[in-house]
Amino acid sequence: MPQAKPRGPGLNRLFQNLLRTSPLAHIYESILYKQIKDGKFPEHIGIILDGNRRWATEKGLTPWEGHEKGADTIEDFLDWCQEIGGILSTTMYVFSTENFSRSETEVSRIMELVFRYLDRIINDQRVRRHRIRFTAIGRIGMLPPNLQERIKHAEEATKDHDQFFLNLAIAYGGRTEILDAVKEIAREVQAGNLSPDKIDEQTISDRLYTRYLEKADPDLIIRTSGEVRLSNFLLWQGAYSELCFIDVNWPAFRKIDLLRAVRVYQQRHRRYGG
Repeated sequence: MPQAKPRGPGLNRLFQNLLRTSPLAHIYESILYKQIKDGKFPEHIGIILDGNRRWATEKGLTPWEGHEKGADTIEDFLDWCQEIGGILSTTMYVFSTENFSRSETEVSRIMELVFRYLDRIINDQRVRRHRIRFTAIGRIGMLPPNLQERIKHAEEATKDHDQFFLNLAIAYGGRTEILDAVKEIAREVQAGNLSPDKIDEQTISDRLYTRYLEKADPDLIIRTSGEVRLSNFLLWQGAYSELCFIDVNWPAFRKIDLLRAVRVYQQRHRRYGG
């Protein structure tokens, strides 16, 4: 697993920033794509979208302006997945259960932003053209009623799409997810509908928030901003995921960073304990 890099602007970080923003970017993209195009692609990528507020602070902007730019990057990411091919699903960690402890103003702004983003999903021609299916996972009942309705609308509008799967983890926590699954199993045992001797890994998987997803377990989990931890994201599903930590804030994430993460994935040997 890559080690955390110093927070200072080291030469490697400056070089990578130059490659993302200079005229060399397209050349570097072509080089990276040639390196990965014949390899195995991660079908499902989980992403911890970290660094929106940090990006905004560095530019003298308000936190919600960072979240706005982060939402634009989500759309760019979906475009890159279509351009690259091979990636079929992504689960994006956009708001945790712990994030409700932030200021009321910031939480309200984020909820408004997600509401507007779902409107764009519903009406975006690219969603229909690429047959992108939307699903929200988490404790959806904790969200404002109007946002809950908008989520249902977006899920209903895209339920027949089957080419790419966009999953937003919102009001989500990995421990909470496992806790809710255990409670559901306990109720079934108490009701006499499930024998404790029959409980196995699949029993738990079938009661997680992700049970509706085509492929629940991500092959690769990416975290931006340089932090090296999972922060309660897909704890059960990510047991065998490859991890890639990228020292760039999410709003500044570029196609080059995605290509580099795929290259990291391809360079690792997955043995699953064998």
